[in-house]
Parts: sequence; structure tokens; C-alpha cells
Amino acid sequence: MLGEKGVKEIADHVLAHSNADQTEVVIISQDSQLTRFANSTIHQNVAELNTQVNVRAVLGKRIGVASTNDLNPEALKRVTETALTIARLQPENPDFISLPGPAPIIQVHAFDEATAACTPETRARAVDGICRQAIAKGLTAAGAFSTTIYEIAVVNSLGVFAYHPSTGAELNMVIMSEDSSGYAAQVSTRVADLDAESLGCQAVDKALRSRNPRALSPGHYTVILEPYAVQDFLSTFAYLGFGAQTVQEGQSFMAGRFGERIMSEAISIWDDGLDPTGLPLPFDFEGQPKQRVDLISHGVAQAVVYDSYTAGKEGKQSTGHALPAPNTYGPLPFNLFMDSGQATLEDMIASTEHGLLVTRFWYTRPVHPRLVIVTGMTRDGTFLIERGEVACPVKNLRFTQSYLDALAQVELVSRERRLLSDFGGADYVPALKLSEFTFTGVTEF
Repeated sequence: MLGEKGVKEIADHVLAHSNADQTEVVIISQDSQLTRFANSTIHQNVAELNTQVNVRAVLGKRIGVASTNDLNPEALKRVTETALTIARLQPENPDFISLPGPAPIIQVHAFDEATAACTPETRARAVDGICRQAIAKGLTAAGAFSTTIYEIAVVNSLGVFAYHPSTGAELNMVIMSEDSSGYAAQVSTRVADLDAESLGCQAVDKALRSRNPRALSPGHYTVILEPYAVQDFLSTFAYLGFGAQTVQEGQSFMAGRFGERIMSEAISIWDDGLDPTGLPLPFDFEGQPKQRVDLISHGVAQAVVYDSYTAGKEGKQSTGHALPAPNTYGPLPFNLFMDSGQATLEDMIASTEHGLLVTRFWYTRPVHPRLVIVTGMTRDGTFLIERGEVACPVKNLRFTQSYLDALAQVELVSRERRLLSDFGGADYVPALKLSEFTFTGVTEF
């Protein structure tokens, strides 16, 4: 690990060679190890140690960014000069005000020694147990088990210095037969939190129960979505509309609707990088402190997240949600939570006269971003529910559905939530029962 001293030495070297009006240094270091398995056999164990240094140089209202993973002094000097050269060639950005200055950061512990020290043998034993479960039932296992040490630091010439070490452990798997599959996954800052045996049992059980699926006609169905499927809602909302840039461009489903109920009052969604039940990160990639942002409160559109650039356009303060520069997305939430309810999955099934139980979605793509109409497929276990019981497995279905409309029809929310990995962070999500969901096509599997 670089440690605070190591990242400061890198940043100081860059700042010492920069002639820019303002300079920012973002350092992202990862020590990642991955055990991958397929056909019920471990086929790959890889390790990668990499440190990326991003330099943002500001000359008036011109901005240049360059990056390197070479930490030699000459390479750091060169990348600084490259960022300056790029800045000189850029047109002025009239909306740019300044890089942000320092602000108090609340530290949150997210580093686990056991995860940092996790060995290939430890991961292999966990994977071996999963594969043995699958083989014993005539099934095939595939998936990956990773452990990672992260270090993120942001330093700028205005006095910002932010450093955060953390660890992460993630296990995901697909268990398959010739005509069925089951899925399970979990992520945590602590490898001890991952229960490989339990996850393996869940995926094996789902693969066994989804054998010999029957075809089902497309149409409108009551659905029970397990957390894996619900997470796709949060990922889609984050990308399409929970950031200030999409609102300012008029592309967000939140634009012009703040204070309006756009989902069921059973739905509350927020972002909180300080919550230790997620994958906490106390600051963003501009070194600004994370704030909890209540995005949807009891179905009402409340707020979106900001970085310093989008906040400056409105005379506001950053909420601590900047991505590394340069980016075309603007600020995004990476630590999303959906509030829990009081139901169990069994309650949801028992209360359903006719409907579908969906494990997860796959290959989802937006069709109409402003209306959040999305198309995608069910995967890894879809079941017909009749008269309060799971009747039989069904072949996967294609859906085309507004996620906003779907979350306006929430009947039940589960008490239990699951932490699942998402791009750059994680989401903590329950299961949902929705009164109507539109399926538009069928598959052969």
C-alpha cells in the first residue's frame, strides 16, 4: 500500500512541476485478486496491482486532463506537462468557476485486515465448496470470487487533501443445468461476511427448481422482483436521472418534477457514502465530503446529486458526487439505498393470486430515458405463481416497461435487503411486489 505518505509524495511531485493556475491530482490504487471458475473447476487465479494518477490542470477557464500509471518522477513530470499542454489547446468553458477548496471530511472505516490478507487458497476453498454442491446435484458452476485493497486520494493546489483506504470482497455465481440456471451474489468490505456455502445453496436450489420451464404468453403480470432485479431499477435511475447534469440538460425524469410524487409512497431512495452497511467512501473524486442525499422520499422527487461544476451553475454546493475528470456523465450516486418494508418474500408469494417471481434482469437497455422505459430479459429463475404458491418455472421473458410506472404500483416491500455490487459502488435493496409489469416477448430458454 502507498499509505498517506506515499500518495502525498506523488501529489507533491506533480504540484511542484505544475505551472497551472490550479492543479488537481487524483490517485486510485488497487491491489486486486480474482479466482474465477467455470465448468465446476477453478480455471484462473489472477492478481493485479495498479496505481493510476490523474492530473487536471486549469488555466483560466481552460482545462486539461492526463493520466499515467508510471510513478517514476520523470513520468509524473511528463504527465503534468501533458495536462498543461492539453489545457492550452482547449476552448474556454464559460461555466467553469474553480476547483473546490478543502472542506471537513468525516472519516469512515472500511478497511478489513482479513480481506486485505485473503489468500488464493482461502478463495479456492470457498469455490470448491460451491462446485461440490453443484456437482452433487448434476449441475455446473461458474462465477468469480475477488478480494481487493483500494486506496483513493485527492489532492489539489487549493489545499484539498483527502485519503481513504478500503477493502472489498465479492462473490457471484451462476449454477446451470441443460435448461435452467440459478444465481447468487454478495459484496462486502469484509470477506468474512460472504457466506459461500449459503450462496451456493441458493443458486443450486434456484437451478433445480427452474428445470423444465414451460412457455408463458407475454402480457401484463403481477411481479415479485428479488433484490437482484430491483437493483437494476436503482442503477438505471442513477444513470438516467439522479445526477444534476441530466436535470440541467432536461434529460432527467426528475426534471421539472421536484416536489411531485413520481413513485409509490412505499419507495424511498437515498445516497449515503458514509453508511457503513454499504461500501463507504467519505469523499468524491474532487476531495469533497459526501453528503446523504434523499433522492426520493415516500415517492416524492426530492433532490439530485452535484459535483462542483454542476453546483456552480446553480449557485449551490457540491454534494460530494464528482467522478474523475474528464467525464461526460456529470455527478452520479454510487452508494444507493432503498428503504425496507415489513413483508417477507413468502408473504409476497402468498398474497399473489396470479403472477411471476423474477430472480433478476439481464441485458437491460433504456428505450426512452426521460420516461425511463427499459427493455431487457429475465434470467436465472423465473416462476409462475398461482393461488399464492410457486406453481412452475417458466421460460425467460422479454420486458419493455417504464421503471417509473412500475414503481408507482408497489404493493409490498421486503424487510430483508441485500447489498449488491454496482458500477463504482454498491446498492442496498429489498425485494418488491408490483401490481403490474409488462412482458413483450418470450425466449426458448
